[in-house]
Order: sequence, then C-alpha cells, then structure tokens
Amino acid sequence: MNKKIRTSSLAVLLLSATIATACTGPTNVSPAPAADKVSLEGPQDAKELEAFADGVFADKMKKFNTVGSNFAVVKDGKVILSKGYGYADKEKKTPVDSNTVFQIGSVTKSFTALAAMQLVDQGKIDLKQDIQEYLGGMKVPNTTGKKLTMYDLLTYAGGFDLPDIATGSSPEFVNQDFPLKPYIASHMPTVVRPPGEAYTYDNFGFMLAGYAVENVAGKPFSQYMDEHIFKPLGMTSTSVRFTPELLSRMASHYNPAGEFEPLEGFNPTERPQGGMVSTANDMAKYLLMYLNQGKYEGKEILSPKGVEQMQTYQLFADKTIPITTIGFEGYFREKMNDQNVVLKGGNVTGHSSLIVLLPDKNTGFYMSYNNDSMMSLDVYEEFMNHYYPRKTEVSKSTYTAISEKEAQDYVGLYENTRLASLRAKVSYSDGKLVMESAAGKHTLNMIHPLLFEDESGTKLTFNKNEAGQIAYYYYTQSPDLVAYSQKINVTSPFTDVPKDSPYKSYIDNLHALKVMSGKSSGLFDPQGTMTQAEFSDVLLRAQGWLVMPYMTESNKKQMMTGVPDYQPNAPITRQMAAVMIQNLRQVEPGTNVKLSGETDAWAEKAIQALVSQGIIDPDTKNQSDGSVNFRSKQLLKRQEASALLDQAFNYYTLPIRH
Repeated sequence: MNKKIRTSSLAVLLLSATIATACTGPTNVSPAPAADKVSLEGPQDAKELEAFADGVFADKMKKFNTVGSNFAVVKDGKVILSKGYGYADKEKKTPVDSNTVFQIGSVTKSFTALAAMQLVDQGKIDLKQDIQEYLGGMKVPNTTGKKLTMYDLLTYAGGFDLPDIATGSSPEFVNQDFPLKPYIASHMPTVVRPPGEAYTYDNFGFMLAGYAVENVAGKPFSQYMDEHIFKPLGMTSTSVRFTPELLSRMASHYNPAGEFEPLEGFNPTERPQGGMVSTANDMAKYLLMYLNQGKYEGKEILSPKGVEQMQTYQLFADKTIPITTIGFEGYFREKMNDQNVVLKGGNVTGHSSLIVLLPDKNTGFYMSYNNDSMMSLDVYEEFMNHYYPRKTEVSKSTYTAISEKEAQDYVGLYENTRLASLRAKVSYSDGKLVMESAAGKHTLNMIHPLLFEDESGTKLTFNKNEAGQIAYYYYTQSPDLVAYSQKINVTSPFTDVPKDSPYKSYIDNLHALKVMSGKSSGLFDPQGTMTQAEFSDVLLRAQGWLVMPYMTESNKKQMMTGVPDYQPNAPITRQMAAVMIQNLRQVEPGTNVKLSGETDAWAEKAIQALVSQGIIDPDTKNQSDGSVNFRSKQLLKRQEASALLDQAFNYYTLPIRH
C-alpha cells in the first residue's frame, strides 16, 4: 500500500508508507565497554545490555533511516538502561537523550485504560455496566440490542461501524483548543456488531472511554491524568497536552525518507486514544509500576487485581492466538518465543513508540523514535531473540481435509471491520479453502474446524457470531491483523439483472458491500449511465477509505489527477472512469497492452494498466490481432462500473503463493 495510515497501533505501522533504507547522519553510538556473557534469562548486566542496544540501534536506525531514538529497559525493580541515539533535530545536530520528548501515539491507550481501571478500583465504574451510565446523558446509537460496556471499549470489541472517525490531526491544530465532549457528540458512530463479539482496533472506543473517565471524575481528562497518574509516578515530562516547555524538548518529526514533517496537533485537543507525549525516563517509571503490582515508591497506582487484568489476555481469536488484554495487545505471537508478553505500540506522523512487558520475567522496555516506520518491530524481535530465545522448535501443523459440504459455512465475501479496503473471497477447492484478495491468492489448510493455516504457515481463524454461525475471520498477517473481517450476506435483490448475466456477481457484491445501490426498489438499471459525480461517489466507497475521514479530501484530489474537464452533472465515459480508478488503485502495469479503437492520450496508460491485470468488464474482448478495444469514448454503463470496481478494489485472481 502506498498510503500512510495515521493511526496508532503497532500493527498499523506495517501499513505505513514505503520505508526508505538510506542512512542519515551519525547516530552518536559509541561502543560500550566489554561485558560478561549474555544471560538467556533476560538482561542482567548493564554493560552487556548497553553493548547489545548500541549495536541494534546502529543497525536498525540505518536500515529504517531513523534520525533519533531512545531506549529504556527495566528489570527487577530497577532501570538498567535509559539512553538516546541519533538526533532529535538533525539540522541543529541536537542529540537525543533520555529526557527528549516524543509523541507516544497509541501507547496513550494503555494510560486511558489505567485511568479507567483506577475508577473501577474505587467502585465508580463497573466494567460490565452499560457505558451510557458514565457519559452524562450522551447517547450511543446501538442497533444490536446488546449493551456496550467499558470492558468492550478497553478490549477493542465495541462493535462500532466507524472506529477511526475521530482521527483529526493537522499542524494548524497545535495552538488551538478543541473540547472533548462536543467533538464526541458530533462524531458519534453506531454500534453495529454485538459488543464483545468481534475484535476491531478502535480509536473511537478509547476516546469514548477517556470521556467516561472525565465525566465520572468530574474534571478534564488531562487534569485527571496529571493528578492520578503522572504526578504520583513522578512523570514530570509527560502530558496529554502540548506545553511550551515540553515542545522545547520535543524531537523533530521525519518521514521514513528522512524528510522533515511538521508537528501536528489534534482535534479534539485531549486525545485519550493517542495524544500523549513523554520521555524515556518517565516511561521507565510507568513500566516499573506495572511490574511492581501497581505500586511505585510506596504509592499504589492500581490494585494488583487491576494490574492482573491489564496483563492477562481477555480476547482471543483462538485459544492459541491472544489479541488483547485490557489496554494492551499481543500481536506477532511468533516473536514472543513462548514467553508471556503484552505490548502496546503507537505512531503519529513522524513519531513511533513501543512498550513491551514480560510480567513473568519482571522485565520491560520502552522505545520511541522520530519517524513512522517498522523499526520498533525489528528491535522487539532482536531483544526477544537475544535475551529470551525460543527453547523449543515450533511443531509443524497437521492438516485435515474439509469436505465441500462443511466448507459452505466458510465460503463467501468478507470485509475487514476496520479497513473496508481489505476485502476477500473464500471458496472451496479439493479439501481446502482458497482465499482471494487484491493482495493475492492463498490456500488455507484446516488444522481443526475454525483454525486454518496458509501455505506460509500463517494462521487464520474463523469466528462465530452469537447465533453460532461463522461470521468472521481473523488473519494473523499484515494488514488483516488490525481487525476481524466480517462475512457479507450477498443477495440478489434486483429483478432487472438476469440470473445468467455475466455482470450479476459484480452487481450483487457491490450492493452487499454498500458500495453501489439500485436506482429504485428492486431495480438496478444495469444499462443506465452515470454522471461523473455519481461515479466519483461510488468509486470512493469502493476504494474503502471513507472510513478514514481525514483521508477523504486527499483521495478526492488524487482521484482527479490528470482528468480533464471534470463536469459533475455530465455523463462519464469509460476512459475517464478508468483513469479515476487507476489514480486510486495504482495497479502495477503488466505486459504491454495494445489498444484498438479510439482512446485519448491522457487515458492510455491507465487503461493499459487495468487491462493488463484483467480489470475489465465482460464485454471487453481481445481482437483477432491481439489488441483490446476498451470502447474508451463510450459512456460507462452501471453494470460495467460494477464489474470494474468489484475487480479493482475487492479481489481478483492472482497466482497462489508457494
């Protein structure tokens, strides 16, 4: 994908813009003194740990073009390393140190969960009570008939239709103030899946949880965090809000190419799902509190029971695949090396962070750095392999064939509950399931009913709804791991679409996905034309990024690149539609395609790219001379639009990966 998703999640770091590998300037890493042999039970010797960290950060900062980073490790109640690497500002050559301020993105969610759990300790919040009891009269639209609870919000299972609706950020917001309550009230999504039923990484859910803390405590969210978390922990350089003093120590922001990015503020200003800033020294105190059963320097920040709930997995895709605790996550289980690990990652434009806790080993680490890349994942893997290597080999899975009859419960069209742009089709073939998506085609071997594995060994679970029907899958590979994908009920509602029409499946899919509706009740009007504005709206829905509102304007602009004489009320031609599709889909051109018939020069490359990948309507055929007549200047029919959009943005057949 070539779009950066500005949302705070370690998993979503994998969806960021392409990572450049050119190196920056010096990383001010000096070799540490020689140390004793590494312990395989975690970091024990400060000199050995520093030597290890120096080497890892020198390597990974070069690989990911990272300008500056910090790293703190705690174990057995002590900070054994807190160190900076590289530059906070490469132009001024300002070095990073343990007091350099970074935005920690969605690591903030763990603090919001901690605040909520403090109020649970005090009996002011019941985790299983309807969340509306704590919202001061604010109503949450809910179509499911099942109450939404604080527990659901803190375990990423609220069931909202637009989990990223509240993600506004911009440089112009830095010096403005936007209150939390009116923003939530005007951006309230709807609960459309029974709370607790499906995992979806949910920014809005944590924003709402933060507002519940504010309302129950009777004071602004930032004031509550200052009084009940930051000050008791001695986190003097940590805040929900930007302050002049903290901004003066904040690392500059860069993209993965090493280019400067301006600091962005938020709307609302106080962002419980991802708005905090902190330092390595402060975050070390935060980790020590968790590893000391909620106490720090004799003060109880959270009860041992609350700490246990935050460090115990609550939501599982399969009993072998944990996803979330209260406030923390368990992505990338294969990197845990059979250890009990909880973690939380975060990123904003130009900054990324990660905290990792190994409660059974009384060990944790924190890191931040000033670009939004996957470097944290590499450092995490190096740390685990160095100090907690896997002691047993991963056993090879054994498979059982699935019958065609059994497979019918699984087959169908699925859409990711967070990122509507991720869609897949599951079918049956020769004792296995086959998954097709825009990313490719995979065979799924059954380990046992509901648990499958693809040809690379990556696990996929199918999950049931409250009625006991298979309604979701969860794929443990990026980018699918940000949420369950929901099975879509595909029907044939249009009486004017013949059963034998080659367009029928495309029309039915787009209707089921709420991308393209009929012209009237029961009628699709397959031969009808579309205006340029109508097609634009349908195209944006097909692309699937409307669930990320902050991306809408940039996508509209990108969609129109190179399109001449756009007239919203004029009918759209096939060549204009092809260019607009290619602008958003960015299909890689395959073999050279020779076009016959008339096509304007501005549309040729887009049409050739789509045709080369098989994104064509059923009536587009190869000519006897091998050329393709795309009928470029004809008006686009509604049935043709459905075929092009379904293939471009849902799934299409590519070779199975071996």
